[in-house]
Amino acid sequence: MRRRLALLSLPLVAVTACAPAGSGPADGGSDPRREAFAQRAVEVAEAWRPGPAWTTGYVPLQEPTVLVGDPDFTTDTEAAFRAGWYRDQIDLPAGRPAAGTIRFPDGTVTVPLVSAAEAYRQLDQGDPPPCDGRPEEPRPTVEPGPDGSVSSPVATACIPLTVTAVRLGTADVRTSRGVAAVPAWLFTVEELAAPVARVAVAPQSVGAPPAPTAPARPAPDQMVAAQHLRSADGATLTYVLGVGSCDTGITPLVQERDDVVVVGGAVTRSTGVCDEMLKLEPVTVTLAAPLGVRPVLDVVTGQVLTVQPG
Repeated sequence: MRRRLALLSLPLVAVTACAPAGSGPADGGSDPRREAFAQRAVEVAEAWRPGPAWTTGYVPLQEPTVLVGDPDFTTDTEAAFRAGWYRDQIDLPAGRPAAGTIRFPDGTVTVPLVSAAEAYRQLDQGDPPPCDGRPEEPRPTVEPGPDGSVSSPVATACIPLTVTAVRLGTADVRTSRGVAAVPAWLFTVEELAAPVARVAVAPQSVGAPPAPTAPARPAPDQMVAAQHLRSADGATLTYVLGVGSCDTGITPLVQERDDVVVVGGAVTRSTGVCDEMLKLEPVTVTLAAPLGVRPVLDVVTGQVLTVQPG
């Protein structure tokens, strides 16, 4: 039987989003939002059934493009990295290397690899939009009223990152079996202080997290889903909540177990007129124990959350 740990109380939770004071329950009273979260978290955790690949194969829990060190970003180079804008100044080897080894905390797995040319094609997401000099291009800004709109300037980074060298190495990747040293092509980029790594594992050896197993009934209206993880560092977990643009009382909630961690959030919905725009709010919680190899599940969907920095 799985051992259920108590829901963390608000004093143990540090919120990086701008949550207003007094978002917790009144002294001596219960908070129905927390009670609903606790009940649904139990159901999500009990439904968690990973397949054999979860403990024996390679199931990455973050994007296959990884920074190896501090890149010393500028506004422009960070925008280019996030968008995947690159240009190569070298001949990229098209031959596939010999099989590589993934080193997990609990063992190793031998996997086929892709070539540097294949990895670069996966890395490069196209060219930046054209612009003259240091750009300020207009974009539409909607004003109140059915027909109101104006154009306002916006800075657009229109420079690609320049690849000047490549070599086969490894990158640390969060996986279902903990942080692993994974074979990766390390691209030297002229504009960055650290290499950009693209995982070199061939697609047929990359496993996917199991399908989400959320309860059949809808989540309560004041419960919000976690979209993805920002980081997982020991017992400190940062994740992103999807909230309404007029929601208040944003409160991160977490339930820990021996085998999984379930996260989500609670909000107070606006009673006035409001748009339906989704807003991403990062929040940080402190777990009672380091995360280790435990998966992090969203309380609304049951989805395994992956790391997506930025």
